[in-house]
Amino acid sequence: MKRMLSGIKPTGQLHLGNYIGALRHFVENQDEYEMIAFIANLHCITVPQDPEELQKNLKDCVALYLACGLDPEKSTIFLQTDVPAHAQLGYIMCCHTYLGELNRMTQFKDKQAKGEKNLSGGLYTYPTLMAADILIYDPDYVPVGEDQKQHVELCRDVAIRMNNRYGKLFRIPEPAVPKVGARIMSLSDPSKKMSKSDGTDKGCIYLLDPLPKARKKVMSAVTDSIGKVHFDPENQPGVSNLMQIMSSLTGKSLEDIEKEFEGKGYGDFKRAVADSVCSTLETIQTRYNEIISSDLIEKTLKEGAEKASAYASVKLKQVQQAIGMEIR
Repeated sequence: MKRMLSGIKPTGQLHLGNYIGALRHFVENQDEYEMIAFIANLHCITVPQDPEELQKNLKDCVALYLACGLDPEKSTIFLQTDVPAHAQLGYIMCCHTYLGELNRMTQFKDKQAKGEKNLSGGLYTYPTLMAADILIYDPDYVPVGEDQKQHVELCRDVAIRMNNRYGKLFRIPEPAVPKVGARIMSLSDPSKKMSKSDGTDKGCIYLLDPLPKARKKVMSAVTDSIGKVHFDPENQPGVSNLMQIMSSLTGKSLEDIEKEFEGKGYGDFKRAVADSVCSTLETIQTRYNEIISSDLIEKTLKEGAEKASAYASVKLKQVQQAIGMEIR
C-alpha cells in the first residue's frame, strides 16, 4: 500500500478551506493509502503564540481531525513534538539546504518584503523542518494546496541531493494537488486565500462557527454585477469560489451547478451554498462535541506517537549512520 503524509499547523481555528483543501481528502484517501496525519505544532512557534490559545487550538485540531472522519484505526495521527526525531532530522536537512534555496521560499520573502520586523530564524528555516517531517516517513504522496508545492519541491531537491551524496536514503515524494477545491478563497476578498488571519472575520468560515454565523458569512459573500452563476475565476472570482465550495461539499460538478442555477439570481445560489456548508458543519460539530468529552484524543495521540516513533527512529538512525555521525 502506498503511503501519504500531511500535517496541519494549528496556529488558529481550522476553517472550511482546511477541510476542503486537506482534511476531506485525508478521509477519502485513508482507505486507499497508509495515511500519516500529524499536527505540526513545532511550526506554530515560528511566530509568537499565546500559550493558552495554542493549547486549545491543538486539542481542537485533533478533535476536528477525528470529527471530519479520520479513523485512528486506519491513520496514524500524532503531535509533531511527540516524535523528537522530526526536529533532529530537521537540523540535518538544514545543513544540506543552500541559503539560496531558503531565500526563495515565499513565506519569508513575502513577510520581509512587507517590512515585518523581528522575523525569526525558525520562520526562515522552517522549510527544512518540513522536509524532515516528510522524508522521515518515506511517503509516496504529500497532499498540498497549489501554494504549498514549492515546499515539496525543496523537499525533493534536498532528498535527491542527499541520496546522490550518501546513497539511497529517502523515497522522493510527489505532491498531490486536488483538482477541485485545492485553494478556497476568502468570502470577503476572493483574491486572497481563506485564512485564519482574515482581519474582518467575514471571509473565513471556521469549522466550529455557529451555523447561523456561517450562513450569514455565505450570504454576505462578495459576488459581482454580472448576475450569472458561471465558473470564471478571472472575471467572476467570488462566484467561482462559492461554486468550488459547493462542488467540493456536495460532489456536484461545476457544470451541473451552472445548469442548476441557470436563469436564477445570486440569492438562490448563495442559499444553496449556505445549505451545503451548514449541513457539513453540523455533522462535524456533532461529532466534535462527542469527541471532546471523551478520552479519544489522548488515546489517539498516544498510539499515533508510538507508531510514528518506531518508523522515524529507524530512518533517523539510517541517515546519521550514512552521514558518519554515529560510531559503529
